[in-house]
Amino acid sequence: MQLYSIASGSSGNCIYAGTEESGVLVDVGISMKRVQEGLAKQNLSFGNIRAILITHEHTDHISGLGPVLRKVPIPVYATADTIEAIWTKNNMKNISPELFHSIRPGEEVELAEMLVEPFSISHDAVDPVCYTIEYKNQKLGIATDMGCYTDEIIEDLASCDSVLLEANHDINLLQVGHYPYSLKMRILGDRGHLSNDASARLIREILHPGLQHIVLGHLSKENNFPELAYQTVTYELEQSEMWNSMDARLLVAERYEPTECLTIT
Repeated sequence: MQLYSIASGSSGNCIYAGTEESGVLVDVGISMKRVQEGLAKQNLSFGNIRAILITHEHTDHISGLGPVLRKVPIPVYATADTIEAIWTKNNMKNISPELFHSIRPGEEVELAEMLVEPFSISHDAVDPVCYTIEYKNQKLGIATDMGCYTDEIIEDLASCDSVLLEANHDINLLQVGHYPYSLKMRILGDRGHLSNDASARLIREILHPGLQHIVLGHLSKENNFPELAYQTVTYELEQSEMWNSMDARLLVAERYEPTECLTIT
């Protein structure tokens, strides 16, 4: 099973999860051209995509959805409130509503021979979720856009072989940055985004000997740097005896380019 970030960050998000033959996209917050180019680098195309999973209705997660669906009628899965919000705020002209299927947190859906389970997160969207995806005893998790994490989220991610987790901002950079006070408070709040430090704490909670890959994603363009996110998380993890005994890889997802495709062994 593969985890392949085509783009990840506050500028747009799109992630492939599946096998070498077929899989799903989690979010389409970049242009159709960039999705096509990213898939092509792994010898994939839209013909290999069995479904699109949407986490929530913010632009950096759905901006490319309309153009893709007008060209390729791929089924879309999201919560009912998220679907309604997409149709309200996005250009869905010439797209069939029958492509959209509602899901509920905690209820598994079988797609492309994979078990997909959405789980609720805390974010300032109508009904946001993230996903775990399981195929033949291999499991990955994709969890971003969370102001905080809960015991339930830890439980959902604790058995994953590979995870992509949010490390959105450095708290100090955000606090001294140019953002208005209200926006800073939104990002720092329980319905905002995980900081590098919070991401590191979450990772320590889900460490287990079978964890193979950790990808830090959804970095802020203004309030973070890949090196800073990596160093902050690495420092925290090195305090863990379990981490020091593991052979897991820690990576940072690229903002504008695909990141190395990770294969669960």
